[in-house]
Amino acid sequence: MDPMRIAYFVSGNGSTFQYLAERLKRERTDAVSALLLSSNKKALALDRAAKLGIPAEAVRERDFATTAEFTDALLAVLHTHKIGFICLAGYMKLVPKEVVNEYDGRIINVHPALLPAFGGQGMYGRRVHEAVIASQAKVSGATIHLVDCEYDRGPIVAQQALCIRPNDTAESLETRVHAMEVQLYYNTLLLFIQNRVKITDHRATILPPLPND
Repeated sequence: MDPMRIAYFVSGNGSTFQYLAERLKRERTDAVSALLLSSNKKALALDRAAKLGIPAEAVRERDFATTAEFTDALLAVLHTHKIGFICLAGYMKLVPKEVVNEYDGRIINVHPALLPAFGGQGMYGRRVHEAVIASQAKVSGATIHLVDCEYDRGPIVAQQALCIRPNDTAESLETRVHAMEVQLYYNTLLLFIQNRVKITDHRATILPPLPND
């Protein structure tokens, strides 16, 4: 079987993308980081991809006359690079429904809180941690979920929690959650590479490893 060809959708820094791509290469998984797709021509992630030798393209909706043309361009890039799976890693745009439909069950995202809490449109980056701190919640964490046509509403695949410390700020919580979420993201991606995630009635189930794994 051919290796899974993964595309990463990024809008900014790209640190999560770099973490995933480097570990996949270092640990010689049955997958290859085949594309970095950015919604921002000035994203640092593009430089990270160049240093890693990973093909990268910036595809911005503003450069197209219609949403349909933008969607066609996205799909054309994915087809050109023979992409089989998509990881959102700080992608600040809603993925067009045509892309979601074509890659149904094969697009995942990381969210820096325990969904369904602190999710939805506009809830990203430090905003999430500011909301968590303001709520006086005692726990937070990270969620890996499948992507559908709504922000942060797809089936939850994996979560990991941490306790919020009395002296935590949004900044310190962001740092601690990020360190945890990249590892959770990688471990969850491995489950998809190993074909161990089953989706039934909008609910994800993790299958046991095969005897020879």
